[in-house]
Amino acid sequence: MTLLVVGASGFLGAEVCRQAVAADERVVGTYHSGGVDVTGVEAHRLDVTDRAAVRALVARVRPTVVIGTPYRYGDWAVTADGAAHIAYAAAEVGARLVHISSDALHAGRSEPYGDDEPPTPIFPYGAAKAAAETAVRVIDPDAAVVRTSLILGERSKQIQLCRDALAGRAALFTDELRCPVDVADLAAAVRELAGTDYAGTINVAGADAVSRAELGLLVARREGLDPTVMKTTTSAESGLLRPTDVRLDSGRAAGLLRTRLRGVRELLAA
Repeated sequence: MTLLVVGASGFLGAEVCRQAVAADERVVGTYHSGGVDVTGVEAHRLDVTDRAAVRALVARVRPTVVIGTPYRYGDWAVTADGAAHIAYAAAEVGARLVHISSDALHAGRSEPYGDDEPPTPIFPYGAAKAAAETAVRVIDPDAAVVRTSLILGERSKQIQLCRDALAGRAALFTDELRCPVDVADLAAAVRELAGTDYAGTINVAGADAVSRAELGLLVARREGLDPTVMKTTTSAESGLLRPTDVRLDSGRAAGLLRTRLRGVRELLAA
């Protein structure tokens, strides 16, 4: 099997590459800048906003599976148009496509979101993710579209944000609930989905729902940091328009996949 990971320089993309290389698969990864820091990956620079370049690379690699992870916060051309270009190119060569989406396309509410619920974005990044999903599903109805949440790991932006808040350099929201997922769990689930014929949207997130502030407290307990100096705020106080309570029900993924999606309290147990 040849696996093409578009966005292999990113946090999730790199983990997918590491696991695939360890499984002795041929892995091709793309990057926009900085290269791919995973041994055993055939790396190519790619601008996903360039439709012709995407088609040319996919036609040359002839992948069995394409995993699309690229995004740039606040950049519609990368997040939305890029996803469409990847889907089109994958469909041209008959490759299985797994597209990575986000819980950011939901507005937030008091009940968890199921797998098949339509997007209700309330800010630009969520709208771009919703547009990307629409394009992918129209171009390739057989694609798997993975909606996930905050991605955790030792080098993740989410954990670093918690450390910054615990050092007084940032603030964590007390009213933003998410279902964080470990990067290794998510990568394993994505690779497992690639080997199925599952089509459509599927939630792949952690088992626990926590606020960003609660996540900070868990990091403090694990790392022996003083939680009393942690800075917190709310969405209203920040003046930002952001979704607040966005919990994903990942029951379908739990029943379909062998990969266990651990909860954040287990992941960050002291």
